[in-house]
Amino acid sequence: MTLPPFKLERYFAQYEFNTEFLLCSSDCEAMSIADLLALEPGSAEKFQSTWLGYTESQGSPALRKEICNLYSSMQPENILVHAGAEEAIYLFMHAMLKENDHVIVHAPHYQSLSEVAKGIGCQISPWLAREENGWALDLDELRHLMRTTTKAVIINTPHNPTGYLMSRADFDELNKFVQEKKLILFCDEVYRESEYDPADRLPAACDYGDHAVSLGVTSKTYGLAGLRIGWIATQNKKIYEKMASLKDYTTICNSAPSEFLSEVALRNRQKLIDRNLGIIQNNLTVIDNLFARYSSLFNWVRPKAGSMGFPKLLKGDVEKFCDDLVKKSGVLLLPGTMYDDSRNHFRLGLGRENLPQAVERLEGYLRR
Repeated sequence: MTLPPFKLERYFAQYEFNTEFLLCSSDCEAMSIADLLALEPGSAEKFQSTWLGYTESQGSPALRKEICNLYSSMQPENILVHAGAEEAIYLFMHAMLKENDHVIVHAPHYQSLSEVAKGIGCQISPWLAREENGWALDLDELRHLMRTTTKAVIINTPHNPTGYLMSRADFDELNKFVQEKKLILFCDEVYRESEYDPADRLPAACDYGDHAVSLGVTSKTYGLAGLRIGWIATQNKKIYEKMASLKDYTTICNSAPSEFLSEVALRNRQKLIDRNLGIIQNNLTVIDNLFARYSSLFNWVRPKAGSMGFPKLLKGDVEKFCDDLVKKSGVLLLPGTMYDDSRNHFRLGLGRENLPQAVERLEGYLRR
């Protein structure tokens, strides 16, 4: 299996740790271990006594029990914990796909949601979200993409990078369609619980039936990327067992300190959600005002969830714009070409506390 360079990660590798303002981060504001442990009395003392031996390969029972609280029908035996979401994506593809399978993938998307399947030898059809439709997916288009060899549909909602949140009616219809066609639905839900209106929150795909796999992680909504803890939730025993077996060839088990800290975080997740949504909402006001002032330069479809949006540059080339901006002003934006988007969009992060200062620097560049 040959995988091409991960364009987004290679782009970040150039700038992430030597640029003053990362105005394109996909995650929310992080916190220290001390601040996380302060959310729960007694947790600091328990953390000090965490045993640094091997952990259970599926994830600790206590952590899997906490993860179940994100879902309505999951039990600990339905949860498989991984080293971040990336490992879970990789293992799902290798467990369930084979050469010449056809896979339909929500686009634009995080590269591994299609590239790993492509490396296996699968045929990929992008199911394209279009800006003119508010980044909504067209279910009729999904039907036309179907082939006799179609094995899986891969979606991401709330969506990276547009912040689009599928409607409940469309999500119900999608799940019904996948079940009727006897396909697998792999649903990247790493931004779930970051909806700006909680009434818009979708049920998890895994709660619809055993056709679905839900992907979760501590990195995005909860702002704890350094824990490197992700998971899948599924009622499908075949998928679960195949992925668990393959995990013996990757990480085997997870970090004991990270599992303990993730358990604390998920018990207190509403505090993390409220904190990070507060940051996002404040930042959205700043961004809305910026794009109102520069409406001749940018088109802005406001996101409905998550910590990013996908504005469009109306003048010039987006790669040259991003390159010039970071070199002259120390502000990093991510060109949409890192998502194979050729329509001059760029990713804008909304989850960091220093966004107002970054926007001030950006606006100085725009004035010049």
